[in-house]
Amino acid sequence: MLTTPESIRTLQRKLYRKAKQEPACRFHALYDKIYRADILRHAYNLARANKGSAGIDGVTFEDIEAKEGVTAFLAELAEALRNKRYEPNPVKRVMIPKSDGSQRPLGIPTIRDRVAQMAAKLVIEPIFEADFCDTSYGFRPGRSAHDAIDNVAQALNQGYNQVIDADLSKYFDTIPHAKLMIMVAERICDGAMLRLIQMWLKASVMEVDKDGTKRTIGGGKSNRKGTPQGGVISPLLSNLFLHLLDRIWERRGLKRRIGARIIRYADDIVVLCRKSSDPAMVVLRQVIERMGLRLNESKTRVVNACQEGFTFLGFEIRMAKSLRTGNHYPHVEPSKKSLKAIKDRITELTARTRTVMPLDLLTNEVNATVRGWAGYFHVRNCSAVLSDVRWHLEERFRTHLRKRYKIRDRETGYGRFTNRSLYETYGLYKVPTTAGWKKAHALR
Repeated sequence: MLTTPESIRTLQRKLYRKAKQEPACRFHALYDKIYRADILRHAYNLARANKGSAGIDGVTFEDIEAKEGVTAFLAELAEALRNKRYEPNPVKRVMIPKSDGSQRPLGIPTIRDRVAQMAAKLVIEPIFEADFCDTSYGFRPGRSAHDAIDNVAQALNQGYNQVIDADLSKYFDTIPHAKLMIMVAERICDGAMLRLIQMWLKASVMEVDKDGTKRTIGGGKSNRKGTPQGGVISPLLSNLFLHLLDRIWERRGLKRRIGARIIRYADDIVVLCRKSSDPAMVVLRQVIERMGLRLNESKTRVVNACQEGFTFLGFEIRMAKSLRTGNHYPHVEPSKKSLKAIKDRITELTARTRTVMPLDLLTNEVNATVRGWAGYFHVRNCSAVLSDVRWHLEERFRTHLRKRYKIRDRETGYGRFTNRSLYETYGLYKVPTTAGWKKAHALR
């Protein structure tokens, strides 16, 4: 985890306090901050820590460091920003497979653009952070998906059991630029900064064919919608636009008036209602449509959490009855989709075809994958699911070792590759199978 230099923290604190103390203040002297040497250097370090592949120009971090050097690279970028000669490169479009067989578009800016966007984010994020509501958790400093899950569980405990599980249709691709820039301009009146953000929104999008041919497939000055998933500045801008929904909910007092609590992680939204969900659904539809967005009707649904579960941020959530006490409690465990995804990935990583790969490299890859998954899902009522994952991992790794060492007999394999040897001899990651259980129960 990179530590933010004190000089930058001081600036961020000043901006945050000013924004918090003066809700109507518009900031006009920001652009000159983004090409400060300390900010650009930290932006580069953050971009590098995020890793990521090369953009449309094919330049990697290793290329920069081996050829011109980081100092020269940042000096050139600072000069371009200072003289307002900076122009973003096209965004590289790649398609990421989804578990349902479809594909999700991901935009990869060049490293030069990622550093510039990160520098801008360091400067403007504290201003918008001062405005964001407590019900928003996505892409915010000091907040996590687990915090959002805890808030949902708390709401269920308090009797908010009618749940609108909302899904926005192609949110990142449909954000209207004009309305988004109005939201930005509520706080920022620095023309150079606004122009910079506008340029990133309108950057052209290019694809690289299998033969290396580049072709423009979208974006450009005529483009009026969307902010590419994958851009450094995109999460902040997309969060800012949906802040309008949070703000309306808060200012209209809808939690008190219609008994509905909204909890949002980026574009993942749930509305938990004490009684009927109809009034909340009416308001949600009205606001979303006025923002120029659409609900995905096939995925948006209303559930009674006392009768069935709903999925939020990869977790399956429902009200359950404790066998020990008889009390109801919010049961939170990894969803079936999340469980299937990690088991399929383990199976893929331990396939027979990978026996030619050095065992230590394969083990490290398996461990990194499973450790990351378990690190996210090792909360609340995950024990049964994590036990299932551990068993699957042990069986698959043992089967892989049998194939690798040409041991056909299953019984012999169990004798040679015991569970203990998998961990002590071969260094397999041991999936934890217990989790702290929240003792708060529903109010009845």
